[in-house]
Amino acid sequence: MKANSVVLGMTLVLLIVFVGTVEAQDLYAVPWDKVANETMEHFQALVRINTTNPPGNETQAAEYLKGVLEREGIPVKLLALDPKRANLVARIRGNGSKKPILVMGHTDVVGVQKEKWSVDPFAAVRKDGYIWGRGTLDDKDNVTAGLMLMLLLKRQGVKLDRDVILLCEAGEESFDKEGLRHVIDKHWEEIDAEFALAEGGRGVIRDGKAWRVNIATTEKYRNLVQLVAKGRAGHASVPTPESAVLKIANALTKIGAWVPEMQLSETTRTYFEKLAEISPPEAAARYRAILDPTKQAEAERYFARNEPGHNSMIRTTLAPTILKAGFRSNVIPSDAEATIDIRALPEEDMVQFRKRLEEVIGDPSIEIKPVPGAGPDKAPASKLDTEMWAALGKTQKRLYPEATLLPMLMTGFSDLSPLRSKGVQAYGIGPLMLEKDLREGVGSHSDNERILENSLHDIVRFVWYAVLEIAAAK
Repeated sequence: MKANSVVLGMTLVLLIVFVGTVEAQDLYAVPWDKVANETMEHFQALVRINTTNPPGNETQAAEYLKGVLEREGIPVKLLALDPKRANLVARIRGNGSKKPILVMGHTDVVGVQKEKWSVDPFAAVRKDGYIWGRGTLDDKDNVTAGLMLMLLLKRQGVKLDRDVILLCEAGEESFDKEGLRHVIDKHWEEIDAEFALAEGGRGVIRDGKAWRVNIATTEKYRNLVQLVAKGRAGHASVPTPESAVLKIANALTKIGAWVPEMQLSETTRTYFEKLAEISPPEAAARYRAILDPTKQAEAERYFARNEPGHNSMIRTTLAPTILKAGFRSNVIPSDAEATIDIRALPEEDMVQFRKRLEEVIGDPSIEIKPVPGAGPDKAPASKLDTEMWAALGKTQKRLYPEATLLPMLMTGFSDLSPLRSKGVQAYGIGPLMLEKDLREGVGSHSDNERILENSLHDIVRFVWYAVLEIAAAK
């Protein structure tokens, strides 16, 4: 009898261990073929809603999403500073043992020049294995992935340790006050979370296989400054060295020759270390050299000439974008202005940087005026040792076992920065793109913006598995 009790006890222990190791993904199997058809239906519907910002009109997209979610019994709130520019929040509640996770996408898109497109940019045309249209990569793919996540969580009856929140926001493209800024200022309790997933990363397909999956863990912050030069007006037949135009031109020449000091962070160091591991020998040597103070100089020069994206990742950059001067061709104007777009590393002290800019220009008659409201303030990087980062790595290995996961610094800015400033560990994800498409500039904001059909379905799966990994009750 005692022996039988021991055997029974061991059997129960083994059963408990077995049940405890069952993955949430196995408990909640998804009929992906059926989901793919529904994903495409909602994605095309959203792309066909013209939410060009300005003016935005994001409420049209929010109302569409609201209808889909409420038909499934998922409660929805529309949070609007402007009735035409609503943000949508939906929540599926867990048991509250862990803080929520926020999944986010923005419903506004940038404008188009229709004459430069080969298809109607708001028709969501399916052609050559892509869906074409404005917003297909930025950011209605993430909106659709968030929508499908909520539908699947509800239909599958997933038991959750944490609430899952969907935010479909307005006004991201211009950091408008009607978008995330409004939600944070007036409705923070609706989106307060431990982790967030949104746009910002991307994957790269090389030779037909997923090569790397970039996850954005930090980003630059934007500062605009105006250079204002005053000079002596006069007739163009009598030039003067006091010309405001010449002063601005000299200042821009000096800025163009200035190379701000390189700085590396945990994110960029890890990025180049891992990129070296998967790159051909010559490229790998450059990526290792950028980490070696004795070899950095040559690698920096190569980046500046041949890899401007990597050059921008390792230093604060300045780009003249707008010039204003003169009103008649035969009049020397008395003033001239230049707008400089500064994209600063998170570690950059902007007060000290502007002092250095004054020294570089070396002309006290030129005023340097900060332009307020250019973008979010700088924020700390998200960590690489969190439960969410581990879940992203596990999901990458599940979907793309041949690829490598890389943390990435975004050279632009997104709405993840304001969340990071509030203490949220926020990560930027995105679809896989062909290396050829990246080289040819077929990306966000481009003419003929388009997403691979397979990549659309993959981003839905990626979000599902990552969220299930850290939210489903164990």
